[in-house]
Amino acid sequence: MDDAFAIRTASADDDHFVEHDGARFAGRHLLIDFWQARHLKDTECVERALCDASAAAGATVLRLDLHRFESSGGVTGVAILAESHISIHTWPERGYAAIDIFMCGDTRPYEALPVLTAAFEPQRQEITEHWRGIPA
Repeated sequence: MDDAFAIRTASADDDHFVEHDGARFAGRHLLIDFWQARHLKDTECVERALCDASAAAGATVLRLDLHRFESSGGVTGVAILAESHISIHTWPERGYAAIDIFMCGDTRPYEALPVLTAAFEPQRQEITEHWRGIPA
């Protein structure tokens, strides 16, 4: 692996929670819908997009797993990160992809978006952000 995926060392006390706008929480969870997207059957494109998006966000890829469905050509993929995950599920017959980015620590999940947008060229996208781990 190249330097973009260097493993970070953390102390036993570090819970990797994020602090933002006075709140302390587990991390940001982005739910992304791509419509009229391209390359949704292309496992090489999906793999490259997951790796490049992880690197852009400052995350450490631990493992990558992809599966292409023969019936539709759709792809399900997940990058398991030291900081959580990025996953994608594609429906090429509908031009749709559901992408999930959950990251904790000092990562920058929004930095993954331009990489994913460039890879799949959606005509329309919707993004929802959730802060995970905020006590009720």
